[in-house]
Formats: sequence, structure tokens, C-alpha cells
Amino acid sequence: MYVAVKGGEAAIRNAHKLLGDRRRGDRSLPAIGLDQIVEQLALAVDRVMAEGSLYDTELAALAVKQARGDMIEAIFLVRAYRTTLPRFGYTRPVETSQMAIERRISATFKDLPGGQLLGPTFDYTHRLLDPELAEDGIVETPERRVEVREHTPRVTDILGHDGMIEADGDMPEGVETGDLTREPLSFPLERDLRLQALARGDEGFLLGLAYSTQRGYGRSHPFAGEIRIGEVEIELEVAELDFPLTLGRIRVTECQMINQFKGSSKQPPQFTRGYGLVFGQSERKSMSMALCDRALRARELGEDITAAAQDEEFVISHSDNVQSTGFVEHLKLPHYVDFQAELDLVRRMRGEHERRESENSETKEAAE
Repeated sequence: MYVAVKGGEAAIRNAHKLLGDRRRGDRSLPAIGLDQIVEQLALAVDRVMAEGSLYDTELAALAVKQARGDMIEAIFLVRAYRTTLPRFGYTRPVETSQMAIERRISATFKDLPGGQLLGPTFDYTHRLLDPELAEDGIVETPERRVEVREHTPRVTDILGHDGMIEADGDMPEGVETGDLTREPLSFPLERDLRLQALARGDEGFLLGLAYSTQRGYGRSHPFAGEIRIGEVEIELEVAELDFPLTLGRIRVTECQMINQFKGSSKQPPQFTRGYGLVFGQSERKSMSMALCDRALRARELGEDITAAAQDEEFVISHSDNVQSTGFVEHLKLPHYVDFQAELDLVRRMRGEHERRESENSETKEAAE
């Protein structure tokens, strides 16, 4: 708190009022509602839920509104609220093969069992501003097709059937999945904790790392095996019941990356996996997560660690935008005592430097 600022608490209260005034904006315009944010800024809401680690569209929309569109501030608000919630238990792992699919594409197989669905995507749009969107015109509504299937095989299942890709990494029996929100991280990490950290990680940071792996900073030759977006059921096991209780559905994006692997003394040449799963519709984040996941498996696969994206401690320690924001923005707080100490030190060092320069000059003149 800026306790040293003239005016103290009164100045801070006025700063809060000014923030509220700027948030509301021009009073001649209608205030934006949470339902509008949820429906019309859905991808922003999805990012806040994913990196805030809390699936609630209304709370995420409230955070976006309160933060005036500052995504990291909104994520911070959701993350802080999340810490106040009680925990009733852990749900069962979601079964994405039974997803109610809205979008499903593969860059490796053209003719997928079950077909490919383009769904809502920017992939085929021209990156030109559309003036018609400035007006509240009528938008043509396409036929909505969300298919619920008992089982839609993944591309990795096809490769696995032929033994061309490593087996899916099942947890050993009796091993409990870690929870980074309850226990402090201790390196090296198991993959379950790495994936948790990546799922909460900053999209821009992970995107940059993922890009670096494709430019040669780390062994990576990836293919987007499959990307799917849709809804999955959330189930909770209750001790009094002999069947899981369905709590509802959430929308998620899943990405399975396929990477080359030349083999090792223990494993034959085969494809390896990179995995990404995030709340909402977020292909860029899930793809970046999958690329970083594969890069961070370097030690496990016996590869040399030569790039930043392969350095587990570097990636995980710097991927959380809430921690990063706190550490960078704390520099705005008063550091008067620290700076005065540094200033005094620099003055003394400068005095020593000038004294030595003077002595050297006198010695040189005497020699001449």
C-alpha cells in the first residue's frame, strides 16, 4: 500500500473511485452486462476460466468486466476467488473420447473415423476488419451440429493399434495424482504436475516457448494429430453410491501432438506424444501446451536438454502469469529505503572511483 503517498488512505479511496468511473465509461452508453460478455466475448471468458483454474462463465465474465478487459488482472481476480471456495472432493478423469464434439480436425489423417468437423474457427477467415460488425446487423445462423457419440477414436489410438506411437502414459496403480494448489512444487516434477502447471500457464508465454521448439530450440518435429472441442461430462464418485454422480458438462479443448522420436537403447523408433487440455475453446493454448509438454519430456526420453522449452524449472517457474505479474508489478510499490541505500552506495563507489582517477592522473603527471 502507498502509505507514504501524501493523503494516505483518502488518496487510495479516491483512486478506487476514479477506477470505477473509468470502468463505467460514458454514461450515455448502456452498461455492458455479464450475459453479453459470456455470449459475445466467449473466448476471453474461456481464457480467464482456463488460467484462473475455475470453470464458471459468469464469474469469469464478472472478472473481465471488473478488470476493464485486462485479461491477466481478470485471471488474478478469479484465482483469488478460487482460494475461498471449499473443496468437496475430486471428480473422475474426464473421458474425452466420449466428448459431444463441436469441432474436430486432424493434420495427419484426412479421412478420420467419425469424420472431421470444422466447427467455429478463424482458420479460414480473411484477416480483414469487417465494418458490418460495427452495426448490430442480423447474423446468419448456420445449422448447429454437436454430435454425441459413444466413442470417437483418437488419431493416437489408430497409431497405437499399429504400434507406431508410444503407449499412453497411465499412472501406476495406487499412485495419487498430485495437486499443485495444495502442495508446494519441488523439482523435478512428475508429468501430472507439469500438465497442471501448463494448463494454468500464461498463453503468451507458452506460445513463445512452443514457437521456439519449432525453430530449432529443442528437438521437435510436431504434427497436430488431433484437436477437438466439445463438452464432456463431469462425474463425482460418492461413497454411499455404487455409481458415479454426473454433475454436469463443461466445454474443453484437447490437443494431441505427435512428435518424431529416433529411439534409444530402451525404446525403438516411434512417435511420441505431447498433450494439452484446457477449459473452453482455446486451440492456440492447448497446442502450445502440447508442444511444451513434449519438450519437457526430454529427460524422460533420454534427450539432451539444450533449449529453454526443455528446462522444466525455467518453464514451470515462469509460466504462471499471476506470480509473474505480482513480482513485476511490486516494483511500483515504495522502495524508498532500499533506493536510498543503493544511492548512498553508488555515491561512495563513485567517490572512490574519482579518487583513484585523481591519483592516477597525478602519478602520470609526475612521471612526465
